[in-house]
Amino acid sequence: MKRIVEILKEEMVFAIALILAFLTSIISLPKVEYIDFKVLFSLFNLMVVVKAFEKLKILELTAGKILCKYKSARKVSLILIGLTFFSSMLITNDVALITFVPITLIIGIRAKFNVADTIIFQTLAANIGSSLTPMGNPQNLFLFSFYNLKAVEFFKVTGPLVAMGGICLIFFNLKIKDLMLQFSLKSIKIKNMKKAIIYGILFIIIILSVFNVIDYRIVTIITIVIVLILDKRILKQIDYLLLMTFVFFFIFIGNVSNMDFINSHLVNFLNSKTKTYIAALTLSQGISNVPCSIFMANFTNNWREVLLGVNIGGMGTLIASLASLISYKLYVKSKLEHRDNNQYLVKFTLYNFSTLFIMAIINYFIYIY
Repeated sequence: MKRIVEILKEEMVFAIALILAFLTSIISLPKVEYIDFKVLFSLFNLMVVVKAFEKLKILELTAGKILCKYKSARKVSLILIGLTFFSSMLITNDVALITFVPITLIIGIRAKFNVADTIIFQTLAANIGSSLTPMGNPQNLFLFSFYNLKAVEFFKVTGPLVAMGGICLIFFNLKIKDLMLQFSLKSIKIKNMKKAIIYGILFIIIILSVFNVIDYRIVTIITIVIVLILDKRILKQIDYLLLMTFVFFFIFIGNVSNMDFINSHLVNFLNSKTKTYIAALTLSQGISNVPCSIFMANFTNNWREVLLGVNIGGMGTLIASLASLISYKLYVKSKLEHRDNNQYLVKFTLYNFSTLFIMAIINYFIYIY
């Protein structure tokens, strides 16, 4: 029982989803149809293959080879931001941060360089870059599936958004002092190239299932069979609480959707494109963008406004995107000589809200006004 309480304290979003699902189930009987199994299984498949990439250290190998060629603080920072930005489009924002922020911390410790700004920019890069693709973050995967979007119409919205964000990151990086650094990174080798190739092929197959080219159920079976043969320990390392969080939010939203009073009011309120957009931006700040997208999608057909709102809304507060908490925790637990947790939060808030404000205004006039 004590362990359960500890888990609920550590996983606040999961706890909230569980409580909301339970309370609403007392009023309205939940149904299996509420659960979007395509999103759940697609997310599971992606988590498996990305965990395999982590263990094989493919990304660390690439980063090490690139970084060893440069010693300028500004260039090193830009490379780390770029690696996080582009990798998040394929391996999700949280995994990109888990992979590259530790490398930034190692450089900061060995070169005795304050990397707080770089980590903040990496966090922004992960949240912006992951907005491009359906597999980049959980809310995109959900919205792509829920609204049955086509790839072309999805990228028409996310492409310009990510391009704008990329330009902002380049300008932000100019804030990094152009000092010469002295550091070294351990030589990393991929021990099993055969596994790397197999998982690479599996990743392509999973992406095809996300875009409805292959049935996600068949791909799930293929994924489980491959991981059982190659490394079944991966199945124990999957974030099942995240999957259950989705299940409970699906139940909660399904229950609420069947309450006529709440349903009619929310549908009327979210009928306006502007209100939908502002609501997505605002709600993301308090409950984070993943649950916000699940909640709002059930009450509006304004998919473009929801998609833009939750992705731009991932910037702002520390909890607007749960991936932001990952980099913050890594920074707080680090042994950096110049670590200042309060200063980090101040700068994080400043850069995030600045970016959110700029992106929100520009995209409003492009797509909604």
